[in-house]
Amino acid sequence: MKLGHAFVRVTDGTILPMSVEVEPRTPRPMCARCRRPRSVCYCAALPHLETTTRVVILQHPRERDMPIGTARMASLCLPRAELHVGVRWSENPALASALSDPTRPPILLYPGPGARDILREPPTGPVTLVVVDGTWSQAKTVVRDNPILQALPRYAFETPEPSQYRIRREPRVEYVSTIEALMHVLGVLEGEPARFRALLDPLNAMVDSQLACQATRPLRRLRVNHAPVPLRDKLPAALRERFADLVCVYGEANAWPYREHHESLGDELVHWVAHRPSTGEGFDMVAAPQLALSPSTPFHTGLDEARLRGGYPRAEVIAAFERFVRPTDIIGAWGHYAPDLWRKAGGALAVERVDLRAVAQRLVHRRTGSLEGFADSLGAPPIPVLGDRAGRRLAALGQIVAAWRAL
Repeated sequence: MKLGHAFVRVTDGTILPMSVEVEPRTPRPMCARCRRPRSVCYCAALPHLETTTRVVILQHPRERDMPIGTARMASLCLPRAELHVGVRWSENPALASALSDPTRPPILLYPGPGARDILREPPTGPVTLVVVDGTWSQAKTVVRDNPILQALPRYAFETPEPSQYRIRREPRVEYVSTIEALMHVLGVLEGEPARFRALLDPLNAMVDSQLACQATRPLRRLRVNHAPVPLRDKLPAALRERFADLVCVYGEANAWPYREHHESLGDELVHWVAHRPSTGEGFDMVAAPQLALSPSTPFHTGLDEARLRGGYPRAEVIAAFERFVRPTDIIGAWGHYAPDLWRKAGGALAVERVDLRAVAQRLVHRRTGSLEGFADSLGAPPIPVLGDRAGRRLAALGQIVAAWRAL
């Protein structure tokens, strides 16, 4: 038994707390294959469907633990399917290998400008079908942030029938689950629409069992207040236990306006700063641009053109930072942009990294807004900074880490 709290209403309308004993929940036996409770396991309904199409499913990490997701279900039905979990794919060797099969050229199943209707104009010959699994917001982020996916021929379709996924509401009626999308597309690519309708069998089995459980689930009459998890325990172990190894980084780019030269020139590293909060050590170097200098770069970086053009060669900046960091260091950054910019410049970062923005969102259960605004909201004392933007933002990272450290 453990002690919980319930609430009762007395005759005068007052609501008072009372202690109740709550039986601890017994873990339900789980199926190792479908990872569902055995009482709602759908494995008996899984078909075995061979394909000439190579199916590659890229699943957003937040979708991996969804108990009613269909990407794993699809991978269990299709022996040639590959299921990979992640957000960044540009340097992933497994995906690079899958996309380099000359006998099955890759295509991306994702709607958008220029996408062909795959049900009406399917590609000829065997292909590698890349499917992004996640909410529409997550899928949009994955495609947007991975040039390797943007470069693929894009296909989409309008579903010819309503979705069978009755336990999860889609943003629009024409949207379908991952396994339903594969059912429609593989039916066309393989030339056997009827055979691939078997993909609906495990989906319907899962949906029916889920709805049956909801219909028979008893109403809970007591509201139990569990002890809140301390904020400190929500921080990653890297921040709680290895603070001495943390190095915060931030990078600035010579970036042309997207509509003008983004695709041809891209973003190149011109300023790299770092700070080790445990000792106060810092790193600050400007890298001379190798491409044409965007007129907006001096403005948004806070560095005048003379300082930018007089910066160090990029190779020297990379070599100096490699001397600054240690093999055991943990790199902390606000999002993915700075680490991606550094790797694009040819630098290597520590294997262990922590996304400080993602940590902040988990702590406050909402979007954080700007880096500087979130730092100010924590109430930690400001850290002296240089006049350029990289210095200000690195100081904001230090302010955030200091506030968390105080926990």
